[in-house]
Amino acid sequence: MDKLKQKFYEKSVALKADLKTLLKDHGEMQVDTVSIDQLIGGMRSVRSMIWDTSSLDPEEGIRFRGYNIPQLRELLPKAPGGNEPLPEGLFWLMMVGEIPTEEDVRWLSAEWNRRGEVPSHVYASLESLPADTHPMTQFSIAVLAMQNESIFAQKYEEGMSKNDYWDVMYEDSMNMIAKLPRVAAYIYRRSFKGGDHIAPDPNLDWGGNFARMLGFEHPDFYSLMRLYLTIHADHEGGNASAHTMHLVGSTLSDVYYSFSAAMNALAGPLHGLANQEVIKWIFEMIEEIGTNNPTKEQVRQYINDTLAAGKVVPGYGHAVLRKPDPRFMAQKKFAEDYIKDDPIVQIVWDLFEIVPDILESLGKVKNPWPNVDAHSGALLVHYGFTEYNYYTVLFGVSRALGVCAGLCWDRALGLALERPKSITTDWLKKYVAAK
Repeated sequence: MDKLKQKFYEKSVALKADLKTLLKDHGEMQVDTVSIDQLIGGMRSVRSMIWDTSSLDPEEGIRFRGYNIPQLRELLPKAPGGNEPLPEGLFWLMMVGEIPTEEDVRWLSAEWNRRGEVPSHVYASLESLPADTHPMTQFSIAVLAMQNESIFAQKYEEGMSKNDYWDVMYEDSMNMIAKLPRVAAYIYRRSFKGGDHIAPDPNLDWGGNFARMLGFEHPDFYSLMRLYLTIHADHEGGNASAHTMHLVGSTLSDVYYSFSAAMNALAGPLHGLANQEVIKWIFEMIEEIGTNNPTKEQVRQYINDTLAAGKVVPGYGHAVLRKPDPRFMAQKKFAEDYIKDDPIVQIVWDLFEIVPDILESLGKVKNPWPNVDAHSGALLVHYGFTEYNYYTVLFGVSRALGVCAGLCWDRALGLALERPKSITTDWLKKYVAAK
């Protein structure tokens, strides 16, 4: 260890111990309007931003403009012959607070098809990367590569009224959302299918077209993709990717800069990467036990072994929710309707039955219930979508709907540059001592 690294290590260990003591002895002490526990603990539950497109209730889960997921599955328009909501309908709802008509959704599908052509230089940027570059890295780079087409950036440089910011933000958001399935599918096909790309079908809806370009022809997979893109679209504004979009956008960065930053946040193991971690953990369980049809006792033992090793059970627990995630339950309902006999799905349901009781028995877990990531991988694997390091890109395409709607509203309302006040640990120590 070099001398700078050694000195940094010593200083950090000492300060980490001080902070641990502060939390233990004075965690509930208020500093202005927040507690020391919130200051050090990631600003958990601090009300500090406006986000109208969705809200998260600890008991009821996510609501989009007041509608919960079961209501949306019933009320939002569906593809002909389909049972799942079209994500275009959710975007319309988040933008204007109204359930769209079938005609509204058909218009939006056609509009995104019209705007969906991806510039050749974006594909060239991707081709310059090694094919084994992580799909999320490719996705973030591709989004940035589209930035030269930002209408907001062009108009801002020319000089424009603040009252018009919303207009160009809307145009940029519509253009980017339209292109994302094509970009994301291109990344999938170049990374895992030897660059054998599939052209879009101008007669398909946004989610159905994405499924087609990925290369999965089963009609039920089209339904799954529509559901997936709907339920992952937004989760109020405080989650890492949405907050990043809001923060970067508050500097008047355009939608491409802002969304690329949001995707870099989504790529983290404590956020969107969790869906990859869940299915990886299930595969590891199957390999260790030696069967994809384990007994409940074998599953229970593997869970206990995971916890005994100081690891977490991925897909369980949530920062806000105190009941099973409605997005998990929506996917469970899909599985019950379409693929209830799948062995991986059965494992997911066994985990749902067993994990909460084990976590509750520990006495340290506020929410032992599954979140959205606990089920999605099993559904994708059933249809042959086994490249789980790509799953976060699917999440990202969906999340664009919510965060772009949010950024349009940020500009329409003229919300300010986000600039919270930070403090030093030395200041905090002196504050506690004075109290």
